[in-house]
Amino acid sequence: MSKVQLFTDGACSGNPGPGGWAYLLRYKDYEKLVSGSVANTTNNQMELLAVIEGLNALKKTCEIDIYTDSQYVQKGINEWLPKWQNNGWRTSQKKAVKNQELWQKLATAAAIHKIEWHWVKGHSGHPENDRVDAAACAAIKR
Repeated sequence: MSKVQLFTDGACSGNPGPGGWAYLLRYKDYEKLVSGSVANTTNNQMELLAVIEGLNALKKTCEIDIYTDSQYVQKGINEWLPKWQNNGWRTSQKKAVKNQELWQKLATAAAIHKIEWHWVKGHSGHPENDRVDAAACAAIKR
């Protein structure tokens, strides 16, 4: 099974407002940096979309180290998602889960891979995180 690294970030100008997402996919010496934008969105939606797009870019099942500066994504996938699924997509306060459609897409995209999730502090000099941050911000302006 191929082992890859996936670095992701999302950005939003206003919240909600125009947003951008980006991922950097690395396999051995090969890198692919991709970004996109959405006219009216939130920062959390862009963080989720960055991971979804990165996972969907993979052509086969992989071992993946995913790096995100979003605690929303990292905690959501590791802690909250199983509970939401068991509770019929309701939070512990019985409210509808925000961004349910994106969480479902992420769960589907992640299910076929062996993933290790890593949280990195944003804007702290982490080279790959800085690259995807810059790409996500640039995507907003396009």
